[in-house]
Amino acid sequence: VQLQASGGGLVQAGDSLRLSCTASERTDSRFVMGWFRQTPGKEREFVAAMMWPGSSTYYTDSVKGRFTISGDRAKITVHLQMNSLNPEDTAVYFCAAAPRAIVSSVRSSSAYRYWGQGTLVTVSS
Repeated sequence: VQLQASGGGLVQAGDSLRLSCTASERTDSRFVMGWFRQTPGKEREFVAAMMWPGSSTYYTDSVKGRFTISGDRAKITVHLQMNSLNPEDTAVYFCAAAPRAIVSSVRSSSAYRYWGQGTLVTVSS
């Protein structure tokens, strides 16, 4: 399974960006696609995820109310709409997918089998 992510860039604090990620195939009827981010010297951090069937969404606390994950199961695509960006959101963002995921593991990077290339998001103050 290949994941193709896009949409990163350089913005100013308060601006918005939209990341997108498409998977080349779906290997299970129950799967989750999510976003993680990483800065130099730090662990990869969970940001948001969407689980199918049901389109349930999950967020880390620091992005709730600012970021929205949406997706299209048929197109195996997720989007991450990021509003009110601040410099602390600067990171490389990674798209990931996990077949047969369970709710208790969606926030754990170890649960994800497939990863896309990172896309850099830089927020200037």
